[in-house]
Amino acid sequence: MTPASKWKRGALTGAAVMALWCLPALASAADFDPADHEGARQLVDELAERGIARDWLESAMRDAVFAQSVLDAMEGAAERRLRWDEYREIFLQPERVERGVAFIETHREAFARAEAEYGVPPEMIAAIIGVETSYGRFTGRHRVLDSLSTLAFHHPVRGDFFRGELAAFLEITREQEVDPGTLKGSYAGAMGYPQFIPTSYRAYAVDFDGDGLRDLWTNPVDAIGSVGNYFAEHGWRAGAPIYAEAQGPDAPPDEIDFNRTSSPYAAVEKLAAAGIHPREALDADAAVIPLALDYAGESWRYRVGHHNFYVITRYNHSHLYAMAVTELAEAIAATRELAHHPLEADAVSGDDA
Repeated sequence: MTPASKWKRGALTGAAVMALWCLPALASAADFDPADHEGARQLVDELAERGIARDWLESAMRDAVFAQSVLDAMEGAAERRLRWDEYREIFLQPERVERGVAFIETHREAFARAEAEYGVPPEMIAAIIGVETSYGRFTGRHRVLDSLSTLAFHHPVRGDFFRGELAAFLEITREQEVDPGTLKGSYAGAMGYPQFIPTSYRAYAVDFDGDGLRDLWTNPVDAIGSVGNYFAEHGWRAGAPIYAEAQGPDAPPDEIDFNRTSSPYAAVEKLAAAGIHPREALDADAAVIPLALDYAGESWRYRVGHHNFYVITRYNHSHLYAMAVTELAEAIAATRELAHHPLEADAVSGDDA
């Protein structure tokens, strides 16, 4: 089997062929047929000018199907509707931590090489993949072609953005000889172990095992290297802190703009004037990201994010996401440390007793 042929999927079973014979009208009623859909026709024209075969592009777009479920899912994203404690509960489960430890152990050489080349520790890379897909177990149930076509031509605000993602997706699948209709991912068109959107795939995916393919769908080694590369390209600082704990009033003060996922923007002295005090010594003029985390039935908890926290938000522009990844990485690192030093764990248990 050649490297390209192992990506081929989608052979029709006898039952599927019979179903198509029974539903000729459905099979011919393509939602994004370039012959009838102006936006799809313009996209085909654009990509054909870049050298992609027009008949292949037209066939791919005729296969795309409008998915209302994708538009509905975009409106109900967890980052927009959950408190921090609810969001955290999804990802900080013991099983996910243990799977992260095992994932690092299984691919120890790849993680070590990624840290050496990109400066990103294994637990951080593993935490990204753990939050995104539980280490490749759940990579999405939506056809990427349908998701991106629906969002490109029907999203009320971000259509242009997703049109670019659809174009990149078609370019990737053509280059790597993958049938675009066979790949599944998230409702937003994110793909593979690390859930890269297509433009990120094009920009940051690496062939980390040297087999000639950048395969984030089925190859965890390529995924590990690609996440490391993504962080490095976005300015990850090896060995630098991610955040610091802070203390503050029962409710976030109005004069502080909390939870913005931008480069550190608030001076420590300004936070102090509003009653927010980091629990470690920081320069008064140092810039940080003020974080206010809400818990049910409790007062707010405060943290301040550093530059590396900002880098994590380049992967997903949500402070909840970045905090969940960070805490999962911390839990994985702590579990690995205890596994390497079991006598220390016993001593702690003895002291507690």
